Amino acid sequence: MSWFKRKTKGITTTTNEKKDTPKGLWYKSPTGKIVDTEELEQNFYVSPEDGYHVRIGSKEYFEILFDDNTFKELDADLVSKDPLKFVDTKKYPDRLKAAQDKTQLKDAVRTAVGKSKGKDLVIACMDFSFIGGSMGSVVGEKIARAANYSLKNKIPLMVISKSGGARMMEAALSLMQMAKTSVKLAQLADASIPYISLCTDPTTGGTTASFAMLGDINISEPGALIGFAGPRIVRDTTGKELPEGFQTAEFLLEHGFLDFITHRKDLKNKVNLYIDLITNQPVRA
Repeated sequence: MSWFKRKTKGITTTTNEKKDTPKGLWYKSPTGKIVDTEELEQNFYVSPEDGYHVRIGSKEYFEILFDDNTFKELDADLVSKDPLKFVDTKKYPDRLKAAQDKTQLKDAVRTAVGKSKGKDLVIACMDFSFIGGSMGSVVGEKIARAANYSLKNKIPLMVISKSGGARMMEAALSLMQMAKTSVKLAQLADASIPYISLCTDPTTGGTTASFAMLGDINISEPGALIGFAGPRIVRDTTGKELPEGFQTAEFLLEHGFLDFITHRKDLKNKVNLYIDLITNQPVRA
């Protein structure tokens, strides 16, 4: 059995002759399922074997929800300032610049208007990749302006939440966005303009305590983490063991905090079905 033995010591293949597998060809879900990234994209970024919904951002949600991925972005140039001169491990402006360079985003939310199944829809979608989707002044302002656009043009509003909560680098200014966005949503309700809230993984902190749970209809993707404080903090505060599946979308649905959970491939149809029903429009195929 000497055929498998090396005749010479060392590796004879030179470094520049080695062929590395290109990054991004495969995706491994938390349950261990391997899926081709092209197949994953075609399946709305959902692992086909186990139904795991991969975290995606505004770019992908706009592709899913807007007809032909055609839309007009609103307030695209809004950027955060540093009124508190905040410094932790680095200066806040430096942290913002690093996040902008890494993600090619201006902040943690993008807002846009376009057609969805042929009818106008305003969407504000958060990006977790930008400082954990944290809610600062720009996030609150852009959502408020999106609500104003909906009010002015009588167009339904949809907010897609994906956030770790308020942005600590803006302290009380960040917390003020909870009140500002909530007031704007109340104005939408007074004007009988539909507001749809989609909670994705994760939706936590001040986001949950404000616009994420104020929808005329609150929906979620399967398995999303939704809550105010994290499970560990709740456990340490109450001193009690938490129920199985605590703060998952399925747990919240069972306890009446959500209206329904939808697979991402059905999202566009179900959102538009709700809008058609509440506005007394013919159902669109």
